[in-house]
Amino acid sequence: MFLVTTLILVCFGIIAYQDFKDRAVLWTLFPLLGIFLVTGHLLNLSVEEVAIFSALNLTIVGLILSISWLYTIWVMKIPFLNAAFGLGDMLFFFAFALGFPTVTFLVLFVSSLLFSAMAFFILNLFAKMETVPLAGLMGIFLIGVVLISKVPGLPSLYSI
Repeated sequence: MFLVTTLILVCFGIIAYQDFKDRAVLWTLFPLLGIFLVTGHLLNLSVEEVAIFSALNLTIVGLILSISWLYTIWVMKIPFLNAAFGLGDMLFFFAFALGFPTVTFLVLFVSSLLFSAMAFFILNLFAKMETVPLAGLMGIFLIGVVLISKVPGLPSLYSI
C-alpha cells in the first residue's frame, strides 16, 4: 500500500506542478492516476464494492459535468471545453472518481472544490490569473488529505 500511496501522491504533485506552471497537464497522467487510485481502492475493499462505488462516482461526475455543460451553453452562451472548463479538469474528475467509496468521494470532491475556490480567490489577490488551475488545486488538497489520513489513529479514507 505504501508504494501505491506514494505513486498517487507523486501523480497529484506532478499534476499540480504542471497545471500551475503551464496551465496544461500531460494527458497520460490522468489514466495513470486513475490506475493508481483504483489499485489503492482495490487494496482496501472488494472488487464488487470498488465496482459499485466507482460506477456511482462516475455517474455523479457525469451528472455534474452534464449540468455544467448545459448551464455553460444555455446560460453563459460560451463553449464548455476550454472556455469554461478544461479537458484536464474533466479527466481529473473521472480519475478521482475511481479512488474512493462514494461517501468519501463526495466529501473529498466537495471539500476540494471549496478549497480550490478559496485558494484561487486568495492567490488571485497576489497574482492575477485568468483561469483556475482546478486540477492542480484539487491535487494539492488531496495530497494534504492523503498525508493526514496516514496519521496513526485516524480513520481510513476507505472506511467511511
